[in-house]
Amino acid sequence: MLHEIEHEAIAHGDPAPSCCMVIFGAGGDLTKRLLLPALYNLIRSGLLPEKFALIAVDRLEMTSEMYREHIRLAISAFASDKHYAQQLDVVNLEKLLNVIHYQQGDFSDSKFYQELSEKIHDIQKSNQIQKNVVFYLAVAARFFGSIVEKLGVAQLLKESENSWRRVIVEKPFGHDVESSKVLNLELRKQLHERQIYRMDHFLGKETVQNIMMLRFSNAIFEPLWNREHIDHIQITVAETVGVEKRAAFYESTGAMRDMVPNHVFQLLALTTMEPPASFSADAVRNEKTKVLHSVHPINPERESVRAQYIGGQRDELPLKGYREEDGVSEASKTETYIAMKLTIDNWRWAGVPIYLRTGKGLSVRQSEIAIQFKNPPLSIFKNTNLDALSPNILVLKLQPDEGAVLIFGAKVPGPKFEIGQVHMDFHYKDYFQNAPSTGYETLVYDCMIGDATLFQRSDSVVAGWEIVQPLLDYWKKDDAYLATYTAGSEGPQESEELLSGSGRSWRRL
Repeated sequence: MLHEIEHEAIAHGDPAPSCCMVIFGAGGDLTKRLLLPALYNLIRSGLLPEKFALIAVDRLEMTSEMYREHIRLAISAFASDKHYAQQLDVVNLEKLLNVIHYQQGDFSDSKFYQELSEKIHDIQKSNQIQKNVVFYLAVAARFFGSIVEKLGVAQLLKESENSWRRVIVEKPFGHDVESSKVLNLELRKQLHERQIYRMDHFLGKETVQNIMMLRFSNAIFEPLWNREHIDHIQITVAETVGVEKRAAFYESTGAMRDMVPNHVFQLLALTTMEPPASFSADAVRNEKTKVLHSVHPINPERESVRAQYIGGQRDELPLKGYREEDGVSEASKTETYIAMKLTIDNWRWAGVPIYLRTGKGLSVRQSEIAIQFKNPPLSIFKNTNLDALSPNILVLKLQPDEGAVLIFGAKVPGPKFEIGQVHMDFHYKDYFQNAPSTGYETLVYDCMIGDATLFQRSDSVVAGWEIVQPLLDYWKKDDAYLATYTAGSEGPQESEELLSGSGRSWRRL
């Protein structure tokens, strides 16, 4: 039985407490492109601990000096990337590089963990760093269980009143209901739930976090946030890229497993959950899990569409079909697009359809949540057709242009009485200075200060898989229908038919 020890969380905005961070898979793309640039941004903003060390762990043979140079080049490239448009902060980059240590080793070898334990102890002692440690598993999910088990056996996960140990794992958290439960059990053999931080970088985006703030801090929205006023909700996560060089991963995963139980359902939960008792981690996660448990079982035939992109074009340039991509089977039935209709069986949302869609190879990159309100019950305007009135829509734009749009009706100037649709448009960049970000800064910092609000809990993970499991089972049938859509388009026609039967339609991408 694991001994439960509670540790007080640090206030947001204060530097994180003194700690070591150990990254397994430190030679990988995730670490180079996202994690190290995130730590660089944290040290620039004064949020990284003053007493801090990073131990980079991988199988590759190299010295700490060689690894630091590798990271220097990676962060320099990150800083010069036009997407971030920041000037390289040489002073803070050197501060970060000076606290990086490399440890070569085989993750499957128990002896390595004893060596790692000694390395952590020596660095903590020589640099006066507290005994707090974050272990970041930037490795394939199949290694999570074995690494955590060996960390536990080596006493590296043991906490005291004055020190904590936390483990960050990257999605996917299983590939179906059963595997997600098995993974949770493996992790819980050596860890308490509060020590496990399941990373979904999508939740690190400012606009995703702002969904709760917009709903619960503005009295003009929350009274309308229910079945009495809302006609339906659309959640869209569209990507222009195809499978690229990820065919080996994507062929066994597909759009459903890759996006829906994690990214898309987190957006669903934040949009539809009840107000939490407080903004504490468990209060928020309780409400998110409750609403996922309230999702009505989906009919795979009538309430879902899965599809795969075929050859097309964008800007007059040819685009490959999915089956033409390197590493993809010519007979592949892996979906690259999924659309679903959901309903929630609770007082707030009864009867309100919620439409979800996500896919690759689409016309534009766009992630948004659109709340469409009901039309007025009658028209007081002479000779005005009620059905012709444009609906009021609140659009929360998540990427690439973060912000919000409120769409409503106004009189068209002139003697004729006409109603036109106008947009009240808010862009984050116009009001706030966007700090350069990989999307990982908030989440890594939150783990260090002990705030698990933006991380998924085990029951929430299982609840997400339980919603989609009937669809995964149905699609195993040989005759399960797989639609197609042209690369560079807005998706399959069958997706439009999912809404058109009720007189609704998708917002244009």
